[in-house]
Amino acid sequence: MLGPDNGGEPGSKPTGRREINWDGVPDEFAALNFLPADFFNAPKAPRARGAHFSTPGRGVQVSARAGNPTGTPVRFGHINPTYPGIFKTFSEERLFSPIGSNVVDMTFYVPGTGTPALTRGFGAVYTDVDQEHTAFEYFDKEGKSLGRFPVPIADKGLSFLGVVFDEPVIARVRIQYGTVALGPNDSQDNDVSVMDDFIYGEPQAAASARVLPGSSGY
Repeated sequence: MLGPDNGGEPGSKPTGRREINWDGVPDEFAALNFLPADFFNAPKAPRARGAHFSTPGRGVQVSARAGNPTGTPVRFGHINPTYPGIFKTFSEERLFSPIGSNVVDMTFYVPGTGTPALTRGFGAVYTDVDQEHTAFEYFDKEGKSLGRFPVPIADKGLSFLGVVFDEPVIARVRIQYGTVALGPNDSQDNDVSVMDDFIYGEPQAAASARVLPGSSGY
């Protein structure tokens, strides 16, 4: 529906999509360390994908891989040892989450540049969604909501939610993860959830755009 994968080349294509699967993130930018907000909007391939992340929490983090040099537990087990047992992966083996908050804002740019951009659609894979609090809310370049959509529930499983518009109108997506930030055991009172792969329409330059960014924890 979004077209072919345009990879991580800088500049905007007329059609197609971009993807993020986290698995190629180097150890120095994965847990226990934070992922730089603009890691996936570098000026050169393969990281020029037009994505910027912000959170009201401490930062965003990619989980450690098996056999990492610091021995950090996989799938956010360094935060809670029960998490590797409930967080499944869609593509091996890293996952993504905010730390100190359960909210992330993803703002779009022309890949590899600081030019605000709009996309037709965005979708992602969630792991361990237990309640309807987990959702995406899409915003246009003026900060007006385009709708809030709940993620399908899949306790200890995988869910996918994606929304596509007729034209590039999405400047930012607010992503909510469960009901609390990572830390407590998953329960009826504390629904914890993280994410795997992202997919979104090719970011197109927003002419005369005044994109309102999300709150930043950096």
